[in-house]
Amino acid sequence: MTFFVPSHSKPGRGVTSNVMTMTTSAAVPTGSEGAITNGDTVTDRLVEANQRYAAEFADPGMDARPVLRVAVVACMDARLDLHKALGLHLGDCHTIRNAGGVVTDDVIRSLTISQRALGTRSVVLIHHTGCGMESLTEDFRHDLEMEVGQRPAWAVEAFRDVDQDVRQSMQRVRTSPFLLHTDDVRGFVFDVRTGALREVDPA
Repeated sequence: MTFFVPSHSKPGRGVTSNVMTMTTSAAVPTGSEGAITNGDTVTDRLVEANQRYAAEFADPGMDARPVLRVAVVACMDARLDLHKALGLHLGDCHTIRNAGGVVTDDVIRSLTISQRALGTRSVVLIHHTGCGMESLTEDFRHDLEMEVGQRPAWAVEAFRDVDQDVRQSMQRVRTSPFLLHTDDVRGFVFDVRTGALREVDPA
């Protein structure tokens, strides 16, 4: 995951951007199959992959309601393969992802629709070790305002203590007036080095 962190340069020289890179195995092409050639873009490669997928696709006959009636809220980090990590299959769950896996107003929006319109009952929250959000602060938002001349309407939701942020996320779900089902809400930290989940005590 790569974050562009704007910072002030010397007076009169405007705003520059520092780039903080989290290199993962998914970011490094392995062999010729990972190379982008002949002027193709990453999007071109994805479209070509979809064409191969669609050629062999068979409609599984599912509707929009998750089979396991669970919604998973997790970080967008490329190292998290949620379906494999949780033993899930197509159609099993709703997956809601954002930077940090934090419970924002928009996550509550998605969970509300997931529960009230599509029948989910359980909520699983997953943060992870080595998250890029642990190296940011709300200064990120201030620096963006200085660069583009407009204050972002959203909070960065950066954190220092991953366990405490999981607890905060659980509390936001459990106290939301819009959600019908808040009795089965559990939070975890995924270890990106071992692949193991560690449950966080909500207390």
